[in-house]
Amino acid sequence: MNKTRSARMHIRNAVLFLCPLLMLNACASKSELVVVADDVKRLKTDTETVRSQSAASYSDVQLVRDEVAQLKGNLDEMAYQNKQTFGRLGLEDSLIVHKLDAIETRLSRIEQQLGSGSAKTSSQAAAYSGVSSQPVVVQTAKALLGDGIQKLESGSYAAAREIFALLMQSHPSSDLVDDAQFYIAESYFSEKWYEKAVLEYQTVIAKYTKSNKRPAALYKQALAFEQLGDAVNAKARFRDVMNVYPFSPEAALAKKKML
Repeated sequence: MNKTRSARMHIRNAVLFLCPLLMLNACASKSELVVVADDVKRLKTDTETVRSQSAASYSDVQLVRDEVAQLKGNLDEMAYQNKQTFGRLGLEDSLIVHKLDAIETRLSRIEQQLGSGSAKTSSQAAAYSGVSSQPVVVQTAKALLGDGIQKLESGSYAAAREIFALLMQSHPSSDLVDDAQFYIAESYFSEKWYEKAVLEYQTVIAKYTKSNKRPAALYKQALAFEQLGDAVNAKARFRDVMNVYPFSPEAALAKKKML
């Protein structure tokens, strides 16, 4: 009996001892649940914040993409406009040359009809030589070119052009005709009549495609465009020199201009 009573006492004491512990544990569990609930709530808030920031970031990225697409469109449009401009320049090149040829042909026909073609040549040669009363033999193309260059270097631009024009008229089959045309352009450039120089250089470029003066004509035409404030056509001509005549002295000068 004593043993049984003692066992019961031990059980009762154990229960009395464990009850507070269980109650404390229960309270602790409730506190932990509250903390966990707060953490979950905070996590949801943080998640929403991240989602909002992600949406804003995506919006920014999309905005950048739209701007890039717009810039690409602008570049494509500029490239197309430049292509149209260069194509138009090439067309104008051909038209100018055709117009010049047509004018020369009409002048020749008029002179032939009036019977003054040969008389004009003789009078020009006489005026150039300083003898007006007697007809003289026109000088060689080489001599005329040399005299024209001398006039050009001395600043007598109009007189130089007359000599170069005489060379081209009296020796149309000479291999110095393209040189004469180039120096006519040079005379206008020296006079700072850049619009006229552009046209005269263009005749060399378009009409005398095998001329050794063509690289210089391209380069000097670019300089004339520069003086006229036409940077687009100037750069186009500098590129032409570098692309078509990469080993010429003018290509090296054009490359410096493009830097």
